[in-house]
Amino acid sequence: MNERPPRACGQEELPWFRRRGVLRAAAAWTALGGFGAALAQQRGNVVELRGDVLLDGQPLRPGQFVQTGDRVETGPGGHVVFVVGDSAFQLRENTRVAVERGDTLHTVSVLRLVTGAVAAVWGQGTQRQIVTPTLTAGIRGTGTYLEVRPQEGLRTYFCNCWGTIDLVAGRERIASQASYHQSFWAEPAPVNGRLITPARAINHTDEEMEFLAQLVGQRTAWQVAGQRGTRDGSGYLR
Repeated sequence: MNERPPRACGQEELPWFRRRGVLRAAAAWTALGGFGAALAQQRGNVVELRGDVLLDGQPLRPGQFVQTGDRVETGPGGHVVFVVGDSAFQLRENTRVAVERGDTLHTVSVLRLVTGAVAAVWGQGTQRQIVTPTLTAGIRGTGTYLEVRPQEGLRTYFCNCWGTIDLVAGRERIASQASYHQSFWAEPAPVNGRLITPARAINHTDEEMEFLAQLVGQRTAWQVAGQRGTRDGSGYLR
């Protein structure tokens, strides 16, 4: 019996950051000068857009600008990558965020995640926060991935991919310093007396974070060190 040849991997089956269109868009974004050039040339700051995405309740178009003060929402199958100032954000499907204004129009002071999942790389700076229904994270220059899960009582998954972050849930405070994926759950109700519990690194990859870092002229901590760690959530390189 003749065997069928292996089926080629189509673009739809590739991870989003490996698709030809995404790679071309990212290369063009970098070559044209990043956020500053996009602002000056009024080209928009959306690097990748797929499916249904709303900006302040209206369909987002590729040439538009997402800026502080805006609300962004993705539908089923929706996905968007955009850059504001020195920070890059990737929203997955069924996600709702508010991007709150900082000291300037192009500085994000608070990323408020209502539901869904967001990966982000943040430039250096103080007075920046990520807020979810069960967690507040004070951040500086860092990479983060987080999810809010309504099916689990708005439980939050939070990964400090690298950098220094102060986590607050209720009266609990934890200072997280990581070079490779230190991860936590922020519980809606105490688990063994704790609201912040350990987690493993889940649902995001090194390559995704490297992609976002490149958009804002950064490198991840493991790229700088030339080595990676284990994805056990401990936060350390090998």
